[in-house]
Amino acid sequence: MSDMEIVNPEEWAPPVGYSNGVVAEGRFLFLGGQVAFDEAGRVVGVGDLAAQFERTLANLETVCRSAGTSLSRIVKLTIFVQDRDDYRARGKELGAVYRRYFGRHFPAMTLVEVARFYEPEVLIEIEGLALA
Repeated sequence: MSDMEIVNPEEWAPPVGYSNGVVAEGRFLFLGGQVAFDEAGRVVGVGDLAAQFERTLANLETVCRSAGTSLSRIVKLTIFVQDRDDYRARGKELGAVYRRYFGRHFPAMTLVEVARFYEPEVLIEIEGLALA
């Protein structure tokens, strides 16, 4: 898209599953931290990182759609997890879930391990920035 340019320095090893930077111009949607809440505000997939990841991505997609944009317009994601080792160990499974929602679109991303979330059953939270 002409209002979004992926930036990965040629002299660096190619990133896998993310981009190092995105130059964007336009109107922005700031995506607040989403977790695996269903429509009634209950945490789904308790104890299952992949199920919570899937629901969290679905929630991000719903917010984007409500603003008239899509996941393909996301330029930055910050992923917070309670257990980095579990996230890494389930990389293939999580990657398959990611591709169902994003395809081959890889925005700039950051992964952060946190001690705990506001809701005790939550294993992952994702916030982002999208072009609207």
